[in-house]
Amino acid sequence: MSSDPHSGGERERGGRLRALVVDDSAYNRQTLASMLAGDPGIEVVGRAVNGKEALQMAFELRPDVITLDLEMPDMDGFAFLRVLMAKRPTPVIVISSHSDRDHVFRALELGAIDFIAKPSRQIGPELRRIEEEVREKVGLVRRLEAVRMQERARSLAGQEAAAPIGPAPAEEADQRPFGVVAIAASTGGPPAIQQLLCALPATLPLAIVVAQHMPPRFTRAFAGRLDKICLFRVSEATDGEPLRRGAVYIAPGSFNVEIERDGAGARLRVRAPAERAGAPMLTPSGDLLFMSGAKALGSRFCALVLTGMGTDGREGAEAARSAGSLVLAEDPRTAVMPGMPGAAIEAGAVDQVLRLEELPIAIARFAEACRAQVVKA
Repeated sequence: MSSDPHSGGERERGGRLRALVVDDSAYNRQTLASMLAGDPGIEVVGRAVNGKEALQMAFELRPDVITLDLEMPDMDGFAFLRVLMAKRPTPVIVISSHSDRDHVFRALELGAIDFIAKPSRQIGPELRRIEEEVREKVGLVRRLEAVRMQERARSLAGQEAAAPIGPAPAEEADQRPFGVVAIAASTGGPPAIQQLLCALPATLPLAIVVAQHMPPRFTRAFAGRLDKICLFRVSEATDGEPLRRGAVYIAPGSFNVEIERDGAGARLRVRAPAERAGAPMLTPSGDLLFMSGAKALGSRFCALVLTGMGTDGREGAEAARSAGSLVLAEDPRTAVMPGMPGAAIEAGAVDQVLRLEELPIAIARFAEACRAQVVKA
């Protein structure tokens, strides 16, 4: 956790995570508080009806984690996040309906660590699924560095202010990419992916495929937001689609995306998850994406493991390294959630470990190496 003297002191003494619930609906506040209180490792220390009350409680009660509704009177969730991350960085989990999915990504840019999709404005059906997800994601707080959320939010704000304005580069007749970069990410991934893509040159002669762990219906909104902010063409992946340079493809939330060779180029295959022996495979799977890309493209493929909990990407990174592909990982010491990159590094499958800010340079070098291979061939 953060070295901030106000962050996590109560939890360290008592062993339980201190949670603050923020929602303008009395029903939702009661339901969420009951869900959290049912976990012996969590203590609900307060409930707030709007952003103003939540800020006061955040400073007075010093919670370890906050669940946040975005649409509230007096001060909404966005204004609350701006002030909280500037004054007292605290892990925030957004509770969002599907109708608010466009807003979720703005909240992640402002510093929220993750979100939970509820089926309707009122938390009614599917309570058991939501209860498990709420407890699981609140539990993530034990493993993350809250100050990284503040740093990431500042980087995105500066990037947005300096974003280039103008048309995308003119298309060439041959749109086949010289190489492909595949990205696997989970918790903390959406803002990290945005920061990375916006730092890459629009003339990059590569295709980029992203496996971001995210619920169905949110991946399309994520792709749409990135398409507006970045100079790349960003879309949700479709089955059989040929890969094109200067394009980014986001794996649909309930499907896996793989890469297969298509003559001198490559195309995407979007498939429903299959049964797997042992532990269930997360969807979209970074492992399957990496394995397929390395098999199809060899040295013209780059596997990149970003922030996230768990080990997704580790097996795929091992396969990619064996196939002669480049494997990069975000430095676990600076990632919001170190699990995924750390697992790939511990397996000895990573060629370079870099801060998020350093990754664009490595990707640009990879692009030049791919260009040289294609020209030579």
